[in-house]
Amino acid sequence: MIGKLTGRLDHRGADHVLIDVGGVGYIVHVSDRTLAAMPPVGEAVALFTDLLVREDLLQLFGFPTMLEKEWHRLLTSVQGIGARAALAILGTLGPEGTARAITLGDARAIQAAPGVGPKLAQRVVLELKSKAPGVMAAGVALAAGPTLAPAAEHAGPAPRPRAAVRHTAPPAADPDGQARARYTADALSALVNLGYGVGDAAEAVSMVSTDEPGADTARLILASLKLLGQKG
Repeated sequence: MIGKLTGRLDHRGADHVLIDVGGVGYIVHVSDRTLAAMPPVGEAVALFTDLLVREDLLQLFGFPTMLEKEWHRLLTSVQGIGARAALAILGTLGPEGTARAITLGDARAIQAAPGVGPKLAQRVVLELKSKAPGVMAAGVALAAGPTLAPAAEHAGPAPRPRAAVRHTAPPAADPDGQARARYTADALSALVNLGYGVGDAAEAVSMVSTDEPGADTARLILASLKLLGQKG
């Protein structure tokens, strides 16, 4: 399995790039959004990849972050969503927009992707709605990982994640309190990474955690998104 490629960008196509890795050229299919972020031909580039294997076909699909790769994997688990349709959704909405649309049940947003009809968009929402908050919770760590399009030679230390929001942990004698603080902090970070203001996100998470003191990160995200959606 090829999980990542780092090399020189040799060619940019309409829906793919050619990356030279040690003299071997790899054709990698990417979304419109990823393609637009590619550096000029001849410069260094790197992508996380997923290899599609069929009897008569081998295709590589590339992603700038592990979070986007995970969303692509989930989208292709839906019947009727192939690798290219999943790329179209991610290219239209990005991983954060995809997460928000699925979690809030916004099939219209999914339908905005080229080639995705209303029935298929509704199926995506129905099949992935329960899984989306979990991916968003994991996305706090995934989004903090390396971003690889473009990347190869770093001039300095990697930037901090955009939403490094953390609460002070309770005393060690209160393990349940520590867990609740961690869930709250991770939910808040995930919401801010989705583009919500810190104040609005914190208010929503606080309301949910008060109403549901036993809620984990995924539940906090889901319920907070519903509150934020009502305000919007």
